[in-house]
Amino acid sequence: MDILKKDEVKRIVRERYGEIAAAATPCGCGSVSQASCCGGASAILETLGRQVGYSKEDLESVVDGANMGLGCGNPLAIGLLKPGETVLDLGSGGGFDCFLAAKAVGAEGRVIGVDMTPEMLSKARANAGRMGLTNVEFRLGEIEHLPAADASVDVILSNCVINLSPEKRDVFREAFRVLKPGGRLAISDVVALADMPEDMQRQAALLTGCVAGAERVDRLEKMLREIGFSDVRVDVLPQSREVIAGWFPGSGAENYVASASIQAVKL
Repeated sequence: MDILKKDEVKRIVRERYGEIAAAATPCGCGSVSQASCCGGASAILETLGRQVGYSKEDLESVVDGANMGLGCGNPLAIGLLKPGETVLDLGSGGGFDCFLAAKAVGAEGRVIGVDMTPEMLSKARANAGRMGLTNVEFRLGEIEHLPAADASVDVILSNCVINLSPEKRDVFREAFRVLKPGGRLAISDVVALADMPEDMQRQAALLTGCVAGAERVDRLEKMLREIGFSDVRVDVLPQSREVIAGWFPGSGAENYVASASIQAVKL
């Protein structure tokens, strides 16, 4: 992502997701180009949620406004959360995955959501209050500089967020730092299948739509191993091609990126 300066990337992302948080019915990782989706109803959000792997029960278990349709997978499905665990969600948005995680870890567990967008934090905290949850908290911070102590987390979740960072190695270094020995990554994200043309990378709509910052699978696997992670797996989801084509009709983005499940363990 050398096309834009790192601080410019962060500014674009922060501003765009602030706008999404303030919208009445935001939806879709590619909502920047889907006017019909952004003006749509909860049925569209449910469809998007089912497409990326959530069950009807998952989608119906949270308050309206928590599921913003911004994910590209279901990290909880690969996380296999256990009661009593501490979970950290990178880029927690409206709190959807945090709320599902809170149910999985139970009253003895703890869930922390981190987001750099104040509007998203306000939304997530309000949603948590409406749900009466006491084992969830939301912290302002950048995922490259996590506001969490060393070796304090059992599981790190993230859903279609790390691809937006211009400093992915820093993100994964921080994830390694805060994980306990035996802790694990359970991430859904967009990955690159081929290098994207520069003109496509330059489009801020694609940048904040979870496409332009995607990392190549081979480079991602190498990065995780170099940082110290073991049991690294990046499983590309072929069915996501159709979903991504729907984010940006006619752009050809589906020829360059796909959704993937990313797993790794800190020994």
